[in-house]
Amino acid sequence: MSRAAGGFLPGDGILIAGELYSGVALTLENCLLPPERVHCSPSRAHGLPARTEQQLRSRMCEMIQSAGILLRLPQVAMATAQILFQRFFFCKSLVKHCAETVAMACLYLASKIEEEPRRVRDVLNVFHHIKRSTGHRCVSPLLLDDTYISRKSHVIKAERCVLKELGFCVHVKHPHKVIVMYLQVLEGEKNSRLVQMAWNYMNDSLRTDVFLRFRAETVACACIFLSARVLQIALPDQPPWFLLFGASEEDLKEISRCILRLYTLPCDPLADLQQQVEETRLTLETKPAPEPPATDTLTRDSSTSFSPASKAASPTNHESPLSKHVLRNMCGKISSRDGRKRLSRSDERRNTHCRPSPPHRRRSRSVCSPEPSFSPGRSKSHRHRDRQRGRQRVRTNGYSPHRT
Repeated sequence: MSRAAGGFLPGDGILIAGELYSGVALTLENCLLPPERVHCSPSRAHGLPARTEQQLRSRMCEMIQSAGILLRLPQVAMATAQILFQRFFFCKSLVKHCAETVAMACLYLASKIEEEPRRVRDVLNVFHHIKRSTGHRCVSPLLLDDTYISRKSHVIKAERCVLKELGFCVHVKHPHKVIVMYLQVLEGEKNSRLVQMAWNYMNDSLRTDVFLRFRAETVACACIFLSARVLQIALPDQPPWFLLFGASEEDLKEISRCILRLYTLPCDPLADLQQQVEETRLTLETKPAPEPPATDTLTRDSSTSFSPASKAASPTNHESPLSKHVLRNMCGKISSRDGRKRLSRSDERRNTHCRPSPPHRRRSRSVCSPEPSFSPGRSKSHRHRDRQRGRQRVRTNGYSPHRT
């Protein structure tokens, strides 16, 4: 994207609002949150307190970590699931979407991204086991009933929603390999306490939003910086060692404060946090919707606007000859009292012409009766014609009913 200066060639791109767009760039820097969106998440915009949001994010990421351990997933898959969870709830609100369902969907999606797929049934069972065991209740298996089918469909729908909101950009760069390489450059890989503490800080930082605000290399430097301060290990400072890896001291201190603030968060029960979310949802639903601005309302003019109502001179107010004809045909098809369907005159005439005539039987010379038998289904004209033929045969044979 570049600002167009003057004109542009036809093959260079498309000019939109003074900007020349000639391609699409997908980089990991696009996944970083701008500073103005950090303290203005959709959940806080819907009235959820910042303290409740932080606790709920931390508890759900902790649940993802525990479920990944029970499912025997690699640490990379669990880290991917937690980052996807954090990214999604900076696009959507915790008030509108169930955090537990989205956490299951993120873990299920991350297992496929990191090529360690797990079944939806296994993910549901593990989360059910974790939720039951933390409440000091008797752990019972998840029954395969309608509730299970509903939860499974909700997880699948949540996975599609996560992919849609993230624009199918689910690639995550993790600092696991970066932190080991940095320690080797600083010649501190032999100090097991430093390596282990930096690794622990890196895993704990997944429960915060630092991976959404800073690059993975900066987070790795911050974990090493914090571990060295806690263990009182001197690192090169002339010049500062983190400048070699493209990090600044302000970023390292900000990340360190976010990680340390995580350990000071109160540990409220998950049920209480969900109750606060439910109360915020009810308050949001009962709150009257804001009126649209005057500029968005459409001005209606009686001379130009279209109304679906019938006009005063509409033909539907008068009887039409076509409706009379349809009514006459419908009345003719009403069933009679004896249960047989009465046909219209046109239908009777059509049936009369289409009905095949009975085969003519050859009559013998000795006629017992001057008048032949007729079927009741034949019409009056046919009966008259047959009566005339019978009289003609009698005269030809020399028989007369008056002769003795």
